[in-house]
Amino acid sequence: MPKYFAFLILPFLASGAYADEYSMALNQVRTNCSNISGQLENLKKMAGINTAITGVGTAAGAGATIAGIAKAGTDSKLEQILSPLKSVSSENNPSLDEVLAVYDANAKHSAALNDVKNEISNLNKQSRTLGNVRTGLLGASTATNIAGAVIASKNKVDDDLYTQIDNCVKSVNALENSLGQARMDGVDITNAQQIVLSCGKWRDVDLHAIDSKSNVATWSSVIGAGTGLAGTITSAAANSNSVRYGDDRKEKNLNSAANVLAGGTAIASGVSTVFNATQISAVKKVVAVAQDCEEALK
Repeated sequence: MPKYFAFLILPFLASGAYADEYSMALNQVRTNCSNISGQLENLKKMAGINTAITGVGTAAGAGATIAGIAKAGTDSKLEQILSPLKSVSSENNPSLDEVLAVYDANAKHSAALNDVKNEISNLNKQSRTLGNVRTGLLGASTATNIAGAVIASKNKVDDDLYTQIDNCVKSVNALENSLGQARMDGVDITNAQQIVLSCGKWRDVDLHAIDSKSNVATWSSVIGAGTGLAGTITSAAANSNSVRYGDDRKEKNLNSAANVLAGGTAIASGVSTVFNATQISAVKKVVAVAQDCEEALK
């Protein structure tokens, strides 16, 4: 009689064990797959802020490049006027005042001298202003690139979130494996099937794509900050009195270098802006998975 009783009760005990396995798996999914979207939303928010910041840096770098090119055109006009005047001077590298003094001595009409002086004065002011604009915009781009590098370097999926999502996937797998027996035991698994369908999408999510875009944005901003700082220093030196009214060749070389560095800063900032924007897109896709999963868990 006892043996017969044990034979009858064993299936019921096994059924209870399978039911417990199903319940535990379901609870584990609820624990491991909840509250992920909120953490990801912060990543999306910071990527958006950084896109705006580096976008300003890109515009500033581009503006500095345009100002530098305009300055080069102004300096060229100035050189066209000064070259023939310098040819009448006995000095190897005469100053502007020396050139005008020699021209004044050789000019037939004072009106002609005044016209030349006015044109030279206006071009000098324009050149200096454009140089200052270039220097200021390069400084602004440097600052935004530094800020962009700091934000991008921190805007990554942290280890705890990686672990939680990994545990979420394992829990979904365990729940999926328990569904067959739960169905045989008469359990309504409709909701669990939807959870497996929605939360199972985590298996195809590549979180490293978010981090890789952050890495590119970080290093692009670092490069932009470096070229921007070098360009700021070079532009300021090129526009100083000691250089402007000193060595013509040095002035040209410094201006050319400043323009090249401004262009490099604009490009680096642009790359950073693009990758910050694509990071937003990547995070949005992951947030959608998290929200679908959390909706199924309600």
